[in-house]
Amino acid sequence: MTHPHRLTLTTASLEIAYEESGPATGVPVVLLHGFPYDVRQYDAVRDKLASSGHRVLVPYLRGFGPTRYRNERIFRSGQQAALGKDVIDFLDGLRIGQAVLVGYDWGGRAACVAAALWPERTLGIVCCSGYTIQDIAKNAYRPASPAEVYRRWYALYFNTDLGPAGLAQNRNEFCKLLWQLWSPTWHFSEAEYQTTALSFDNPDFVVTAIHQYRHRYGNAPDDPNYQELEARLAKQPPIAVPTFVLSGGMDGVEPPPPNDPHRDRFTGIYHRRILPEVGHCVPAEAPEEVVAGVAALLARG
Repeated sequence: MTHPHRLTLTTASLEIAYEESGPATGVPVVLLHGFPYDVRQYDAVRDKLASSGHRVLVPYLRGFGPTRYRNERIFRSGQQAALGKDVIDFLDGLRIGQAVLVGYDWGGRAACVAAALWPERTLGIVCCSGYTIQDIAKNAYRPASPAEVYRRWYALYFNTDLGPAGLAQNRNEFCKLLWQLWSPTWHFSEAEYQTTALSFDNPDFVVTAIHQYRHRYGNAPDDPNYQELEARLAKQPPIAVPTFVLSGGMDGVEPPPPNDPHRDRFTGIYHRRILPEVGHCVPAEAPEEVVAGVAALLARG
């Protein structure tokens, strides 16, 4: 196991806490976690990439762990544009011109946004959920299938008056249940879960998550700082950088269909693989597949 350096950097909105491993001269690889997870789900991926000579950077997303908004006046936004811009701000803060981006869940969306809007900063992406950039206005009025509504119960709950209080008061049980439902074949330990659950004690965890899930249904306002970016994302721009999609066949929230519904959104080198016995948290459940994806992406790019 590597012993990452724990560091922080300042952007316009955030004090981003992150872990860094591997040689400073290696190809930068940024590992982006999802909700409700944190950097620990990348430990095995981090170790393998760092030992093979990559510079590995694992930030805590806004609202998680020791990452903090810089002051009380800053909008606690969880919207897709904010997540994607955070990635670019992170690279800027480290003076990194280009990096490989790896992401799942919120992190997968952040990687897609960064790759679509700033392709010159992205060597390629390994995405564990396909193309997840949303046309918010259209998404808010799109009737979902009963099966999708069933899988998205948590997001719909967050859009009720009880949602914020329910997440705040029961965050430990709530988030553990999501892990269990979304990854039915992942036998994580109680200690493993509780180590990550510390990140949910961030004072802005609830408000950021609630904004994220309300915004995507058109029930929360844009942060004014991201309105121009959201307008560009509403057009669902293509992703031209090399991309590997790794989807868990047992994913309890986003089960991948056999046909590829997002293929036409990717215009560069592209590969998609469904991992039959893997759930939603691909980096923790199948770290070797993520590492292989990064290696193949760099080899083909």
